[in-house]
Amino acid sequence: MTEPMADSHPADPIIPPRAFGEGPPSAFAPPTPWRKRLRIVGWIVAVMLALLMVAIAWLAVTAPLSRSLKPIAPPSISLMSADGHLIARRGAVIDRPVTVAELPAHVPQAFMAIEDRRFQSHWGVDPRGIARAMWHNLWSDGASQGGSTITQQLAKGVFLSSDRTFGRKAREAMIAVWLEVWLTKDQIMERYLSNVYFGDNVYGLRAAARHYFNRSPDRLTIPQAAMLAGLLKAPSRLAPTTNLKGARARAALVTRAMVEAGYISQAERNALPPARLDVHEEADPTSGTYFADWVLPQARDRAGAVYGEQEIATTLDWRIQRLAEAAIRRAPLGEAQAALVAMKPDGSVVALVGGKNYAKSSFNRAVQARRQPGSTFKLFVYLAAFRAGMTPDDRIDDTPITTGTYRPANHGGKYRGRITLRQAFAASSNVAAVRLTQKVGVDNVIKVARDLGVTAPLTEDLSLALGTSEIPLIELAEAYAAVAAGSYPVLAHGLPPEEQGWFEKLMQRQRRFSEDQLAMIRDLLSSAANRGTGSAAALRTRTFGKTGTTQDSRDAIFVGYAGGLVTAVWIGNDDNSPLPGGAAGGGVPARIWRNFMAGAINEPVDDTSEAEQNPDLVNAIANVAVETGIGNIGLGVDEDGMTVNIGPNRIRLPVDPAEPDNPAPVAPPRGAPAAPEPGSPPPQGRPAATPPG
Repeated sequence: MTEPMADSHPADPIIPPRAFGEGPPSAFAPPTPWRKRLRIVGWIVAVMLALLMVAIAWLAVTAPLSRSLKPIAPPSISLMSADGHLIARRGAVIDRPVTVAELPAHVPQAFMAIEDRRFQSHWGVDPRGIARAMWHNLWSDGASQGGSTITQQLAKGVFLSSDRTFGRKAREAMIAVWLEVWLTKDQIMERYLSNVYFGDNVYGLRAAARHYFNRSPDRLTIPQAAMLAGLLKAPSRLAPTTNLKGARARAALVTRAMVEAGYISQAERNALPPARLDVHEEADPTSGTYFADWVLPQARDRAGAVYGEQEIATTLDWRIQRLAEAAIRRAPLGEAQAALVAMKPDGSVVALVGGKNYAKSSFNRAVQARRQPGSTFKLFVYLAAFRAGMTPDDRIDDTPITTGTYRPANHGGKYRGRITLRQAFAASSNVAAVRLTQKVGVDNVIKVARDLGVTAPLTEDLSLALGTSEIPLIELAEAYAAVAAGSYPVLAHGLPPEEQGWFEKLMQRQRRFSEDQLAMIRDLLSSAANRGTGSAAALRTRTFGKTGTTQDSRDAIFVGYAGGLVTAVWIGNDDNSPLPGGAAGGGVPARIWRNFMAGAINEPVDDTSEAEQNPDLVNAIANVAVETGIGNIGLGVDEDGMTVNIGPNRIRLPVDPAEPDNPAPVAPPRGAPAAPEPGSPPPQGRPAATPPG
């Protein structure tokens, strides 16, 4: 007999009987035992403690207390010399932090009365103050009131931005509590007073007291302290230098708040006179210099948009800069101006003077002015000749040019016949330079100038050989620095070079002179500086350089190098009028150069008198031809005669002075006809480019 199949469904659960009227069972879980509740609370507390520890660690890293000591100036740059001296400061006026113990009691009281009356009792955040501000803002007619404490304002100013976001306010409150835990109330007040903005680009109580009242903060009166405390609401709008009425009205509100806070009595308030200003503009000699004006744009780019004060190191050498300024100051310039730029062969500018007096004229004649370089431009002519295969011992005619439309003349109409390139360069022969330019081509001379860093426009005619195109003095210094360095181009810079990528290095790599060309041009520069028109500049150290003088002595220049330093000196008048006495590059500029360089490279030198350094005597050139194998002729001149040194032999000759330099005789001032030098033949054909204005 077959048994019945078992039921595949499980048996229904047994439901216990329910009391009458109890209703259906609850869908909610049964109550949690008390031990489990305690465990959950423990986890919550642990998580909160962990979050607190993370917050403390974050504050320790992102908000170091040392930052609250520093003034919160806007982007400000301090330019420093290479040896750590302040050159110039561009930015906010700041001063040392204050100490509460040294202040009269009414000074911090004025700030607490108007900004945070419960400062001494709250823990960084004042709930009552926040509630009061919210109630005021809710029912006021638009005049908002802040609830931030002094500690919160310090936290905001030192560590945070001014964004009006909940996240920023939350961080502000956290940092305020952090500051209250680790600092005393006096320390918080000191940091606050040393950081806040008081208008007129002035930050900190000490700087503000000095600026508005010309006194230290420990001598502030109640009206003065009240005025300063009142400025914090709107420092730019209430600055008493532009809104004295508004500043005094706000100060009256501060003194009333001081009465309400119990700091002073009503009778004391009634007896207070209004604060009187004694504005003090700091006479800071570092507020502007020629070098700072030149380097500042690049310094700002390098600093970027960083909020706060930054120090930017420069290439300037403080000692050498002072020597340069002294050399210009002592020179017998009369009404003329002067400029000097000194750099290392790599282009690092160590001294720069753009005029006699920055306070009277900030125009930078070393960088901004374009003047005719005169015979200093012959550097490029002779380098082009050497590139074409010539040598210093090759000969050139130093005779009048009688063919063609352009017929320049030598200074004083003096000619030497057929001489070597070395002699022509030392004597600064105009006709020799023009003949060389004809031979090698104007384009090749321009190519050399461009290779050596000259960017100014250059005339494409033979007058270019005599330096009639206008060039900034700093570009001349760059070109001579290339010869000193043995490679080109050399770019003048006032900030230490930044690290370059491989592409920048590839695109900006220098080229080197050939050994032969470098030796030959240095030979010529040595001859010109020691035995030629620039002999007044000669030092005991081996000296290289060239003089330059333009028509009617409108510009006088000496550029050269010695002891690892390249220096260019210019004198002239801003209106391009002639210098008195027929000044030449071998005269005052050469002596300025020598006096400056002797100190800069630590070589003692006697500063000879003006009479002993008459350029017509010192720059004398023997008008004789010698065999090239004999070598260079050395000259010594005194009032009784001339000493000629030929190798080891010495010959005594009577004085036979020659020209100090050969200025271009065909470059008239703008709008004026050309005027030849005395004794020179009249120029024919098209005149050279006009001199600078």
